[in-house]
Amino acid sequence: MQEFSRKILAWFDSHGRKGLPWQQQKTPYRIWVAEIMLQQTRVATVIPYFEKFIRCFPDVYTLAKAADDEVMSYWTGLGYYARARNLHRCAIQVVEKYHGEFPDTQDKLQTLPGIGRSTAGAILSQAFGKRGIILDGNVKRVLSRHAAISGWPGQAAVTQQLWRLAEQLTPNHRPDAYTQAIMDLGSLVCRRRQPECTVCPLFESCQARRQRLIGQIPGRKPKRLLPQKTTRVMILRNGEKILLEKRPPVGIWGGLWSLPETDAALSQQATEKILHDRHGVNITTIEKLRSFEHTFSHFRLRIEPWLIDTSTMHNRIQEPGRQWYDFHELSKIGMPGPVSRLLTRLVPAVECR
Repeated sequence: MQEFSRKILAWFDSHGRKGLPWQQQKTPYRIWVAEIMLQQTRVATVIPYFEKFIRCFPDVYTLAKAADDEVMSYWTGLGYYARARNLHRCAIQVVEKYHGEFPDTQDKLQTLPGIGRSTAGAILSQAFGKRGIILDGNVKRVLSRHAAISGWPGQAAVTQQLWRLAEQLTPNHRPDAYTQAIMDLGSLVCRRRQPECTVCPLFESCQARRQRLIGQIPGRKPKRLLPQKTTRVMILRNGEKILLEKRPPVGIWGGLWSLPETDAALSQQATEKILHDRHGVNITTIEKLRSFEHTFSHFRLRIEPWLIDTSTMHNRIQEPGRQWYDFHELSKIGMPGPVSRLLTRLVPAVECR
């Protein structure tokens, strides 16, 4: 067990990543923000989002006091938006319950919104220098191959086996370096495709390599055909204003500002009637733009955008959850990535985060 961590730490000292933004000026707050952003997201993608987020919200007090829309605007395009909602809720709880200081125990960290077992372990090790057990996707791959654990890591029995192994192998010595090292090893060397086994510090002891099972371990997630849904989004434009609606707090794109939607099966006449009855607008022109797809984890969404110019903005639209926004205001609110990109293409002057 000690030989495993010794080899990984030695590799980390020579080859590990030590210049990531959240590794500089380490604080529990910065580590926590980074760990939430890194959930199911690549490091290269996270870096620019992290830097912008920290500039706007440099500490947990600033984040806790911020408006929901402002927080969500800095998450636009990063995906998995429940993370942002939980991040904001967590900041408020840390301020109210812990006077702005993050707790330094596994149990207390896991009571906070958005912090699970692995994220709590990462915060413990990276922020507090305590022994914390982690099991993200990269770590699962390293451990699965080293011990030749077959099966998809998402299966409960395989996951439990990997947690036991992670507990056994995590050292008391240099826990912050070890957790970063094993994540880096999975990301940089023990990659899912084309792993560089010859430079891996675990080359000799890796059971999957010895048994020539690198390509089969870890097992792949069982394939299933993703259902496809279709929606029609209405880009209601009046001069330099666009109508947006706030989505429900739970569900797809929860809490974000998005475009009004209608059933894609409706005729143009029926759609125009809905727009008039619901929004009270007088339509001057309609242009059907090119459709595109966006893939979620559990279904594919075909989006049919209609660009609709209107000559009036009825007062009934100005109500909670429905509002006309100037083009230049769109960067200040949280929008789904596909909607942000659509509007950016449509109006080049629009800058969406």
